[in-house]
Amino acid sequence: MDSKELILALELVGKEKGIDKEVIFEAIENSLVTACKKLYGNYSNMRVEINRETGEMRAFAQREVVEEVVDDFTDISLEEAVALNPTYELGDFVDNDITPKDFGRSAAQSAKQIVVQKLREAEREKIYNEFVAKERDCDTAIVERIDSRGNVIVKLGKMDAVLQQTEQIPGETYNVNDRVKVYILKVVKTSKDPQIKVSRTHYELIKRLFELESPEVFDGTVEIKGIAREAGSRTKMAVYSTVEGVDAVGACVGQNGSRVDAIVNELHGEKIDVIPWSEDPAEYINAALRPANVLAVEINENDEEKSAKVVVPDTQLSLAIGKEGQNVRLAAKLTGWKIDIKSESQARATEFINFNSVEMEDTEE
Repeated sequence: MDSKELILALELVGKEKGIDKEVIFEAIENSLVTACKKLYGNYSNMRVEINRETGEMRAFAQREVVEEVVDDFTDISLEEAVALNPTYELGDFVDNDITPKDFGRSAAQSAKQIVVQKLREAEREKIYNEFVAKERDCDTAIVERIDSRGNVIVKLGKMDAVLQQTEQIPGETYNVNDRVKVYILKVVKTSKDPQIKVSRTHYELIKRLFELESPEVFDGTVEIKGIAREAGSRTKMAVYSTVEGVDAVGACVGQNGSRVDAIVNELHGEKIDVIPWSEDPAEYINAALRPANVLAVEINENDEEKSAKVVVPDTQLSLAIGKEGQNVRLAAKLTGWKIDIKSESQARATEFINFNSVEMEDTEE
């Protein structure tokens, strides 16, 4: 590769790969400075210059203008410097051309290595930037393999990503070539390709899936106010319409449940309760405890812990609490209120709430 070929090659690389030619020129110059120091000794004041038009390469040892010369290679007297150029003053540096005879050959080898290195770096940076932009978003991945630790390696475009055991839905099985929706948790830059961590259990995966299924959620007409999730089992999601006349719950559920069913199928049967959000804590808690019917909710406004007492029909107590307490646990997590539930007969027998001060709901058992 001669000088002209080098310039043409760098122009081609710059256009095709989007790499700034100047970055490559500077990298080659720095590399050649290192080569010169090995040849002439480790002098600090050395530089290499590549003509950006012709590709000609020259090496210089820079000599400092001093009052008393100690080393002819690093120092030059003021008198000698002024004889070269009258503008030189003490402390200036004078270039001494030390270009080796075979400099072109070693420069070409160095240039090739630098170009290859810069291409790799540029490709890694491009991939990193592409996936950093997708952090906290949802994407479709293809299962490639399962490693010895139980982590699932999936393909996202051209890149591998890791679905760790802790981010897998409990009980879910993965087979090679399965297509699954994943939430991109984190993208970490490394000296090689970026490391991508994904999740199937993160609560925001639910939000992203609804954005894909519901145009109203995607465009902000329907706002998701909160999500409480126990991955693989049940999710409760509170929604609110920012446009009068739009049914927020209906927009998420879809006609005949088509939209929510598509998400349930993607999550292999995870139940999803979509409820209306309310500024009124009692209304919000009432809705969050569905599918159970609620007779009364008493809010303790003076309690810093934000606690509420709830009364349900006798036949609805187990439904309100849920299997292993899941329904009330998710409702509490969704609303941010600590919820204490009793059946109507228990509440009346223990004076659990002041029935005269709360509005009782009419409900069919």
